[in-house]
Parts: sequence; C-alpha cells; structure tokens
Amino acid sequence: MQPVSVDHYENFPVASILCPPAIRPAVIAIYGFARTADDLADEGDASPAQRLSDLADFRRDLDATAAHQAPSPRWTPVFSALSTQLKSRQLPLPLLHDLLSAFEQDVVKNRYADRAELLDYCRRSANPVGRLLLHLYGVNNATSLAQSDAICTALQLINFWQDLSVDTLRGRLYVPLSDCEKHGVDPAQVLAREDNASTRALVADTLAWARGLMLQGAPLVHAVPGRAGWELRLVVQGGLRIAEKIMQLQHASLITRPTLRWFDTPVLLWRALCMKPAV
Repeated sequence: MQPVSVDHYENFPVASILCPPAIRPAVIAIYGFARTADDLADEGDASPAQRLSDLADFRRDLDATAAHQAPSPRWTPVFSALSTQLKSRQLPLPLLHDLLSAFEQDVVKNRYADRAELLDYCRRSANPVGRLLLHLYGVNNATSLAQSDAICTALQLINFWQDLSVDTLRGRLYVPLSDCEKHGVDPAQVLAREDNASTRALVADTLAWARGLMLQGAPLVHAVPGRAGWELRLVVQGGLRIAEKIMQLQHASLITRPTLRWFDTPVLLWRALCMKPAV
C-alpha cells in the first residue's frame, strides 16, 4: 500500500506492480480524490478560510457526482474518474466524506489532547483508505476491517513520529498532550525540537503504541487474496522498518527523519516472505 510512482500521500498504493490490474483504475481514482483534497488543505499559501471554502466546494462536487449530477468544472479529471468507479465499484460514500472531514480538521487543528482524540483523527484520515481497498478486494468481515483499521492507524502514527522534525517546523504537534504531560515534556519543547532524555522517552512510548497496533493488524495479510495480500505484507513491513529505524536512532526523530533506502528492499522482501499465519 505504499506509492511507487508518486512522492507524497505516503500510505496509498498507487501504480504498484502488485496492485491487481482489475482494481487499479479504482485505486488511482480514489488516490486522485484524496491527493487533491489533501493539497487543498495543506499546500500553497491560501488562508485557512480559503482552504475551508475550497474543501466545501470539493465536498459539494463529490455529492453531486455521487448523485449522478454534474459537478463544477474545477476538478473535472478527479470527479470524472471517480464517477466511473462510484458507479462500477459502488464505493462507500461515507468513507470519502470521512477523508474530507480529516482534511478540514487539518486546517483548523494542530494539537491533540489525548490518544483517543488522535485515534478519532486517524479513523477519518487513515482508516478509510484501508476500508476502501478491502471493499475493492471483496473483503468485508468484521475481523478484517478491525485489522485494517489497526494497520492504517499504525501507519499514520508511525508517519507522525517519523516526521516529527518536519511537522514541528510547521507548528503541528500530533503527540498527544497527555503523553507530553506523562513524560514531563512541555509541548513547547517538542515544537522547538529539543532533543533530550525526556523527549526521546516520549517518542519511544508513542512509537511502541503504534508498533503494537501494527502487529495487532498484521494477520490481515493472510486474509487479503493474491497479489494484494503480498502488497499488504510490504506495507506492514515498511511501517515496521521505519519504526525500527526510529529505534536505531535511539528515538531522536525530533532532529533526524529516518527514511527507507534502496538497501532496505531486500530486508522488506525477506520479512514479507517470512510472515506466517498464526498456528
């Protein structure tokens, strides 16, 4: 579920050679929708009011498309592709609305009181991606949906802890304030990228939380059929590998952003191959 031909919206499986060809147009259409909305919320120098206005227009065009009405011409390629997939694949509209809700929240909110509040954000910003993919794969049982949510939330959280040195420069603090308090860390210290024993302990604690969620969801790789299941194995192992790199930095991701390199590929492939169903 990692992108191959794009350089952002990291947790989405775009143009992967493992993506089943039959569902590739739907995946690309969903990606185009999500990428465009995310850019409206996050890119450029528009004011918050303008961003919210643009996202409201985008939401109206989504609803018009779903109702088989003509959307505005502003995002014709996005909604033309999505319209086809909404009809042929019966994509769940509430999941697309959840994504827009998260993007709107990004415009106005940059602090989270506790883990429950952050999980609610992940429920809308990350989990819909996995659920949309499971819909395309024809997997819809409760256990698989819960495991997908765990994987997607874990990916989102690991990305937060990977990007601490970047997000803090933009004034965004995804580390829950309750976790800061638990470790005796002033949120201002995190935003100032102060690297010390307390902030490293904070990162270690929240990373362990995210890693636990990933392991909780990992059995899903055995429920998703064919090539998609192998792609999911690489997604899970990619997230765990980033977590491992943060640990190798002794949790100093406030000052260094770890990334996957070409030489990580054999490691990911081997670990994906070694994933066995629980006995």
